Amino acid sequence: MKNTIFTFKGDTPKYKQIYEQFKLFIEQGDLLTDEQLPSIRQLAGSLQVSRNTTLMAYEQLVAEGYIRGEGKKGYFVNELEPYIFQKSSISPDKKQITSVKPYSVDFRAGAVDQTHFPLKTWRKISNRILNLKESFFYGEPFGEVNLRQQIAVYLLQSRGVKTDADAIIIGSSTQQLLLYLGHILKDDVSSIIVEDPGYDGAREAFQLNGFKLETLAVYETGADFSSLERMKSRLIYVAPSHHSPYGVSMSIQQRHALIHWANRRHGYIIEDDYDSEFRYTQQPFPALASIDSARVIYLGNFSKSFLPGIRLSYMVLPQPLLHRYKNQFLHFESTTSILSQLTMAKFMEEGEWSRHIKRMRLVYKRKMQHFVSVLRKEFEQNISIIGEQSGLYVLIKVHLKHSEEWLIHRASCHGVKVYPTSIYFIKNNSDEPMIKLGFSNLSCDEMELGVELLKKAWM
Repeated sequence: MKNTIFTFKGDTPKYKQIYEQFKLFIEQGDLLTDEQLPSIRQLAGSLQVSRNTTLMAYEQLVAEGYIRGEGKKGYFVNELEPYIFQKSSISPDKKQITSVKPYSVDFRAGAVDQTHFPLKTWRKISNRILNLKESFFYGEPFGEVNLRQQIAVYLLQSRGVKTDADAIIIGSSTQQLLLYLGHILKDDVSSIIVEDPGYDGAREAFQLNGFKLETLAVYETGADFSSLERMKSRLIYVAPSHHSPYGVSMSIQQRHALIHWANRRHGYIIEDDYDSEFRYTQQPFPALASIDSARVIYLGNFSKSFLPGIRLSYMVLPQPLLHRYKNQFLHFESTTSILSQLTMAKFMEEGEWSRHIKRMRLVYKRKMQHFVSVLRKEFEQNISIIGEQSGLYVLIKVHLKHSEEWLIHRASCHGVKVYPTSIYFIKNNSDEPMIKLGFSNLSCDEMELGVELLKKAWM
């Protein structure tokens, strides 16, 4: 491949710009038939984007036939008929219209069940909020007092976390809160321990603040703490109640060990409790912050349990960090909608939040059981299912000697959108490919159709 500099422009998604540029390279002959493209990791590194971004670009090129994936070898340019280039040169000013086949089933994680969403109740409360005088102001920089008070009550009842409303910071997302938090913490620490595999969005936020990463290996059975004492960092980011992506939970012994480690190091634990509400085998585990609030920075959100588009997350800060955070960001506007905050506060105050969680825990439990049953019936011993005890997705480890890229591409060809797990790994890679399948917004019929199509695609 020739040395060509990418320049990202405008608001067009980066993956689409990468796709368009490679498509142009191929059509102009800068990339020749059977020429190998950079790996997903290499391209992401050179362009300073996430691996998921480059993967999406490659997936689009594969879907349109410009390139092909060859197992572990990588991606290669396909031979194209000359008439493709002739059509492009006839009307260069007109945008090329491509017909992309819609997916029959999208196993996207992070969506919510639309049929059970309390739309009428939410709309009714929202309309009332719009009549309030305070709805027409910018709002408090650290979140509306009403919402912070309701979150404090909820955390005590559901997670055992004792906190004051003043210690709670409201933000638009976990990543946004981590970016702001990292700006405060980097004055004291230069590195952070992250789980491997682990949430890639958090890693990107830490790296944007210049943190060096140390990795804590996590397996299907749990985290390996044996190397923790040898690490230099005194800051660690974990998801102890529902690891991303494995779904495993830390035992009470591990939780106490981690608290003791933080106290000895005079460090902090960043606890991401992103979907602790949905545990199906027993009650949700107590939060780390319920054991030691002085050394734990607690993160939660309403995206998984309620609605992603509401853009509401929250963070509980220990007192020393709280003062520094508020002094730093006192003159910054709130990053989330005051209307969403006030509506959620009233929603919680009137008991609708508790009713919603109880209802959705039952709905998602039934969906999980049905989904796992269908997967086992169709694939039998050809897959292993990981993470069925909690959450809104499962991982399937596929024992068919195919690469992750091949599995995703074949699924796409059969009208099914599935998702990679390689983006979560740093160096503690899985021995076999794993695919992430979300089910929360799918009906039982859609799940069955999706699994049936996957079986046709892969076997």
